Amino acid sequence: MEDSQEKSTAQNANTIPNNGQPDAGQASAEAARIAELETQLAQARQEATDNWSKYLRERADVDNFRKRQERLLADRVQNQKKALFNKFLDVMDNVERALMYQDTLDKGQLQQTLRMLHWQMNEVLRSEGLNPVPTVGEPSNPYLHEAIEAVENSDQPEGTIVEEARKGYTLGEETLRPARVKVSMGKQ
Repeated sequence: MEDSQEKSTAQNANTIPNNGQPDAGQASAEAARIAELETQLAQARQEATDNWSKYLRERADVDNFRKRQERLLADRVQNQKKALFNKFLDVMDNVERALMYQDTLDKGQLQQTLRMLHWQMNEVLRSEGLNPVPTVGEPSNPYLHEAIEAVENSDQPEGTIVEEARKGYTLGEETLRPARVKVSMGKQ
């Protein structure tokens, strides 16, 4: 047993000097390891701070981009409205002129004025892409026409539009308002 105690004491002597402290080599290795870990921690903290700052800048950039796009869209819509209203103001000016001189116009002149205003309004609408739906004599199309009545004993083939009750319009390829029509049921 004394032999084992001597071996244990000899091993301890290699690692711990007589005063109970670790030897200088081991202490400096631990200090170097701690310094290295502290350096890595400081670098990780700096990287985390940098990444957070980048994240905040990117969020701000995305938010600014969104706001800029919303402003551009609002400006574009506003400019389109202005252009459309300017076209309609020309028509309104002509209506006001016609109303101003209505007492001096005879029936024929008033009718001619109304036809001109109607033509001018149609031109404004057509320039904006609004077109009337063709009706009388055309086959009924549920995407363009709203049948409000079926006409019996018509000389037109079945499913053909015989009368228009309300004009319909398309805006480009899209139906803005279907035409209300009366449709033939054919000869009975």
